[in-house]
Amino acid sequence: MHVSVAMWAITIGVLIALIAADFFIGGRKPHDVSLKEAGAWTVVWVLLAIAFGGFLWWHSGSEPAGQFFAGYITEKSLSVDNLFVFVLIMAKFAVPSIYQQRVLMVGVLIALVLRAVFIAAGAAIIASFSWVFFLFGAFLIWTAWKLIKEARSDDDEEEEFEENRLLKAVEQRFPATDRYHGTKLFVRENGRRLITPMLIVMLAIGTTDVLFAMDSIPAIFGLTQDPYIVFTANAFALMGLRQLYFLIGGLLKKLVHLSYGLSVILGFIGVKLLLHALHEAGAHWAPEIGIPFSLGFIVIVLAVTTVTSLLASRKAERLESAQQPAQAPAAPANPVPAEDPAQAEAARPELEHR
Repeated sequence: MHVSVAMWAITIGVLIALIAADFFIGGRKPHDVSLKEAGAWTVVWVLLAIAFGGFLWWHSGSEPAGQFFAGYITEKSLSVDNLFVFVLIMAKFAVPSIYQQRVLMVGVLIALVLRAVFIAAGAAIIASFSWVFFLFGAFLIWTAWKLIKEARSDDDEEEEFEENRLLKAVEQRFPATDRYHGTKLFVRENGRRLITPMLIVMLAIGTTDVLFAMDSIPAIFGLTQDPYIVFTANAFALMGLRQLYFLIGGLLKKLVHLSYGLSVILGFIGVKLLLHALHEAGAHWAPEIGIPFSLGFIVIVLAVTTVTSLLASRKAERLESAQQPAQAPAAPANPVPAEDPAQAEAARPELEHR
């Protein structure tokens, strides 16, 4: 797909305008995000992604549009896994609920910029060294196996967020306050310029997402090698992530089979990459997996994973409620006092006399 410099500029300009509209309409004033608000904005971003896919279909045909939708769904599903870590980050830094929306908005923007750098580097490497597909494919298959092992582990200990080296370096070099100052990133106390926990947690969100992008970016390059489609699919998947955090935050624990579904998708794309690498190396007997099949496979895996997760969670809840001991009957509000034996003995002659 040929993309001119003007089309790149228009696309980035439209994305910036959408982000600005999102900020001024829903995120300018700190507040607790309701399910209604999160649901409305989630629908808006999904519809915008569908509209962009329709534009690609009109502009360049069905193949680029199919690549975009396959990449968008893959990135969206892998981004949902990031929400588990976002919850841990919010808890570790004790972010007040009214500021969580601002943290996610800026953190996601940082992640998008860093992902753009990774995408540009990945596109340059692929253009120069076709054998890199072997590395990408093997890495995705290894990541899929790792996800399965983690999902099957019996370790029930509560996870904790561990700060990466960048965060530790920032905290060591720049003194920080011990409390939040609204949405301010810097404050001046006793003549010293200090950073606030707000800045640290935003960096935590942005840089942690890039660590997860180490598998999602090779995955989308397994679906398309077009940098324009890779970038736009990542952009639309990330920009709706903030609202998705508030919408399904309470449902995350119920997606018990999500890791299995993601491992199947990553393994499938890894195999697809290896077959593509063999084909590029001259092994024309290696079959090429088309985008329609890839898109259908990804959608079916996610649908099955979601349904089985909800059924398993519902069954676990029923078993847990059945195993709980029955509560003892409540004592009456005004219990009748027990009869005193001495008083009963004293009253007996009187009763016999009557």
